[in-house]
Amino acid sequence: MAKLQSSSRTVLEPLADFEPAKPVRIRSLATSNSSDYETLVYIGTQSGSLILLSLNRNLPHLSHSSNASTTNAPKNVLSFLRSVSVCDLPVDSIHVMADIGRVLVLSDGFMFLIDSLLIQPVKKLSFLKSVTVISRRIRSDDTESFDFSENLSGLVESVSASQRFLMKLGSGIRANGGKSREFDHLREGNLVFAIAAAKKLVLVELLLVNGLNRSDREIDSSGGGVSFVILKEIQGVDGVKTMVWIDDSIIIGTSSGYSLISCVSGHSSLICSLPDPTSVPHLKLLRKDHKVLLLVDNVGIIVNAYGQPVSGSLVFRNFPDSVGEISSYVVVAGDEKMELYHKKSGICVQMALVAGEGSGVSVVADAEDGSSDLVAVATPSKVICYRKVPSEEQIRDLLRKKNFKEAITLVEELESEGEMTKEMLSFVHAQVGFLLLFDLHFEEAVDHFLQSETMQPTEIFPFIMRDPNRWSLLVPRNRYWGLHPPPAPLEDVVDDGLMAIQRAIFLRKAGVETTVDDDFLLNPPCRADLLESAIKNIIRYLQVSRRKELTSSVREGVDTLLMYLYRALNNVDDMENLASSENSCIVEELETLLDESGHLRTLAFLYASKGMNSKALAIWRILARNYSSGLWKDPAMESELLDTNTLSGKEAVAAEATKILEGSSDQDLVLQHLGWIADVCQVLAVRVLTSERRDDQLSPDEVTAAIDPKKVEILQRTHATRILLDVTNLCRYLQWLIEDQDSHDTRFHTLYALSLAKSAIEAFETENSSQNHDAGRLEETCSTGSEMNLIFQSPVRERLQIFLQASDLYDPEEVLDLIEGSELWLEKAILYRKLGQETLVLQILALKLEDSEAAEQYCAEIGRPDAYMQLLDMYLDPQDGKEPMFKAAVRLLHNHGESLDPLQVLETLSPDMPLQLAADTILRMLRARLHHHRQGQIVHNLSRAVDVDARLARLEERSRHVQINDESLCDSCHARLGTKLFAMYPDDSVVCYKSSKQDI
Repeated sequence: MAKLQSSSRTVLEPLADFEPAKPVRIRSLATSNSSDYETLVYIGTQSGSLILLSLNRNLPHLSHSSNASTTNAPKNVLSFLRSVSVCDLPVDSIHVMADIGRVLVLSDGFMFLIDSLLIQPVKKLSFLKSVTVISRRIRSDDTESFDFSENLSGLVESVSASQRFLMKLGSGIRANGGKSREFDHLREGNLVFAIAAAKKLVLVELLLVNGLNRSDREIDSSGGGVSFVILKEIQGVDGVKTMVWIDDSIIIGTSSGYSLISCVSGHSSLICSLPDPTSVPHLKLLRKDHKVLLLVDNVGIIVNAYGQPVSGSLVFRNFPDSVGEISSYVVVAGDEKMELYHKKSGICVQMALVAGEGSGVSVVADAEDGSSDLVAVATPSKVICYRKVPSEEQIRDLLRKKNFKEAITLVEELESEGEMTKEMLSFVHAQVGFLLLFDLHFEEAVDHFLQSETMQPTEIFPFIMRDPNRWSLLVPRNRYWGLHPPPAPLEDVVDDGLMAIQRAIFLRKAGVETTVDDDFLLNPPCRADLLESAIKNIIRYLQVSRRKELTSSVREGVDTLLMYLYRALNNVDDMENLASSENSCIVEELETLLDESGHLRTLAFLYASKGMNSKALAIWRILARNYSSGLWKDPAMESELLDTNTLSGKEAVAAEATKILEGSSDQDLVLQHLGWIADVCQVLAVRVLTSERRDDQLSPDEVTAAIDPKKVEILQRTHATRILLDVTNLCRYLQWLIEDQDSHDTRFHTLYALSLAKSAIEAFETENSSQNHDAGRLEETCSTGSEMNLIFQSPVRERLQIFLQASDLYDPEEVLDLIEGSELWLEKAILYRKLGQETLVLQILALKLEDSEAAEQYCAEIGRPDAYMQLLDMYLDPQDGKEPMFKAAVRLLHNHGESLDPLQVLETLSPDMPLQLAADTILRMLRARLHHHRQGQIVHNLSRAVDVDARLARLEERSRHVQINDESLCDSCHARLGTKLFAMYPDDSVVCYKSSKQDI
């Protein structure tokens, strides 16, 4: 048995060998699968004998091992069946036709035909002589090639005795000759061969003729007779040493080079020339790919059916004696060894010594159909059968040797070639990941985990939490090849790995090789670093797993264990992000852990995400009470709170509690926590009250009742600035209640008006007092004013004035009582107007505010002339020691004097008023008065003229006459009028009374 050399990968393993009892020299070799369990091996000897061996696949064979030897090989697996003598000269080639149970042998320039079991006598085919090479045609399924059977004439049903005699002699039937036209045959197989003989190329087809009786049947006693039909002869083909026929192309090799001949046209073209005339050409058909391997010295070139190179070259160590094919590999034999090359990469994957007794040419044989996983290699005195190691065994062997990259490359190649499923590729990625994990290469391990589409996140759970736990039953068992230890917590994995490294260092010093990574031996890692790396990479895997579609129980495990790992690394930001986002964490598994470790913020976020708002708010309240004075930046709140981008710790906590309360419809819960939020930040308290996110809004009565008036009074006496902020935010809540919620409750309208009025009074007083302060104080006041503008988007007094004018639901007297002693004169005017006190309104507008335009507009709204006279009287006699407002009086007379009675105006004018101020105005009033009088007269006279014209027209109409007799007809219904009532229309038409009523 051959001994395999040490290699990182074993593709072929020796299965059985055969060494004849009597010394023979092996010249040719062929194999054929007779069944799924038996392989026949044909040996052609130098002495002209054909030996048949049988390999029973049911018998036990050598277990897969790279160090196998003949000492442990099972005996009598490759057994001798029988042998037959073909001729006295060497058997040059053997061609097994398993589909018809025949073997075609070439020896001494003649072809011999025998049954596959070597039972019947050997039949010499004498219709061709000087045969050098035989090649069977191979047709591709995906290409169309010429079909000779369509041009072949049939054979007659009955065969004459002379023709049967010729068939028994082995003579051929020419397809283009007279003999072939007399036969009618049935083909039982499409067996077409190209035969190089005597300076020509003959294309023949082997036929099984069914028309013969049993005594006339040739060679095979169990089936029909055999005959060769000559399809075509191509002349001028000489010196052929090797040949392959694929589709319509026949590629031949001579001492000068390789040529391509068309089997249809016979045209020949040169593919390439050999560099040395002494070079030996060699062709090998690669059945799986339907390509041909050409040897030029020690270089193998793969070409297609058109002779064009289609892939990279294979460079062999030496010129091979023989070439075979198995799966994706090329097997070459020579120099007493067998080598295995990958067809695509060209890498020598494996090498084995096959030296036997004596020296000579080695021969490689593979199955004719290319489907077998066996290949036979023969030395001059010995035959060795190799079995292709199953792909899974190859991969498993590479993983044992820790050749992970090579194992993955192999799987990817097999998957691209269709020999392995995508699921298997994912399986191997996962297996490699676990091996790397136990070798402490955590980053590479997770990279492979992520490339596996079949690996489940639950397989990682045992590395995070010890069994038993909530998810123990979800972890799949026994899914891999047992190449790695069972799952264990990461701490144990790291400890075991460090112990293995220490053990390897000791063994290395003792001269013993180990499989531990050299980097770890030279620089032993630190336990803390390894554990941190393991946790970080497992976190990376779980983060990716969260984006996959998982069952609810698996998703709960992923999120909960992810929180465990975040906590182990104290990644506070990641913990809070996970807890505050949508997650499937199990609170019962985490609340004790987070509470004891002091991660209360994370626990509060987790409670809130699970709808446990009461617990979450309780934690936020504790944190607000005991929070340190450090700062915490929250980008989400930068645009919402005052004029700073940085929140204090308490404000940040209050902001998180606000987010919860904004969506809560639990009124008791909201009011319970609204107080401490308001103590931290009034703006946040207003946000809670005015939130639109909750399903059911809070009861305004309960909210307003929760405000403590006594507290407001105390704050007013001790901290005026704080009460201003309180009132301002109360105004904002009431504004939202009235404007956004369309509240028509008079209590809230009155309370809103009072709050606005109180804020306006205080803002007015603050503005006045700021005039006596220095520039720094003025800047601070401006900042406060801008703060109010941010809240209301308009000044307080403007908001108050708009509301007082727009609303009719508040109590103006109550508001007046509040602002009575203030300087809010315009607001007072609005309120007096609501109460209908016109005189007070005019006094405020004209005398207090001195707004003549507003006063005149109010008079216009009243709509009575006496209002203007009343306003004029106020201008001329303002009282309270004020000087008369002559300019305002003149303006009033100029704008509205035409509608006033001049006499009343003259009576009203003060004797002290300068005549030059009123002369022009009074003159214009008189002229306008006269103009209006005359204009009235003109209109009156025009109206009288129109009335006279109408009367005259009516009289003319009534004075028209019409004569009716017995023959007069109604112009509408054409009935006789007779003595009926009738009517006459303006167009002089006459209709009866009935028709006139219908027209009306």
